[in-house]
Amino acid sequence: MTTVSSVMPVKTFQVDALPVRVYASQADLSQDVARVVQAYLREVLAAKGSAAAILATGNSQIKFLEALIQLGGVDWSKITLFHMDEYLGISGDHKASFRRYMRERVESRVKPRAFHYLEGDALLPMDECDRYTALLKAQPIDLCCLGVGENGHLAFNDPPVANFEDKRQVTIAKLDEKCRLQQVGEGHFPGMDAVPQYALTLTIPTLCSAKKVICIAPEKRKAQAIKDALQGPISTACPASILRKQPHATMFVDTDSISLL
Repeated sequence: MTTVSSVMPVKTFQVDALPVRVYASQADLSQDVARVVQAYLREVLAAKGSAAAILATGNSQIKFLEALIQLGGVDWSKITLFHMDEYLGISGDHKASFRRYMRERVESRVKPRAFHYLEGDALLPMDECDRYTALLKAQPIDLCCLGVGENGHLAFNDPPVANFEDKRQVTIAKLDEKCRLQQVGEGHFPGMDAVPQYALTLTIPTLCSAKKVICIAPEKRKAQAIKDALQGPISTACPASILRKQPHATMFVDTDSISLL
């Protein structure tokens, strides 16, 4: 277990029900959010002996996940993990696959009790949504760690398809152009033609139903989305704005991602 001195935010404020913590750098943010998540998971395990968590992929999560694993002090053998989305039609070995991201960055290193994956290449995608819904319903979700897309999406709930009242827990969504461009810009695909047009995704009500929600949104390229989420209307035009109605959520940003406020 690594001992890490506490990093303090340079600023904190609240927008509606949502506390926001601002850090001098992405490194500081990652270190402190890892400490917060570690403490919470240990608290849940001490209280009930097991835990379930949903983790996000994407470049913005890499430093946080690395910091959390390096910190240690969590009995992962008692934790069931889920992820929140996967491209429709790609294999688990594709370099852009979120299953591969989680296997390599998390599962192979911490050995959780279970890591349930969305099978993007399932022969019957609607049945896959049902299968994953049953897994999610099998236990309460204690923690959801999510990011914010450049278009303000949560998971793959892009503005054209996001639904704050969705009755489904898992659905198939068409990805909007800005979202697909982000996947190319982050280096996951060589060009737009290679990016799948659809993905399996947990819905916004599913993400928000976790007992604790941690939003990790660093980097300059997220600045417009963070401005829209915190200062625009609470609307599916910026899906992340719904976090302002979640008193059990906290948003962690750095001075780059908050730069337009």
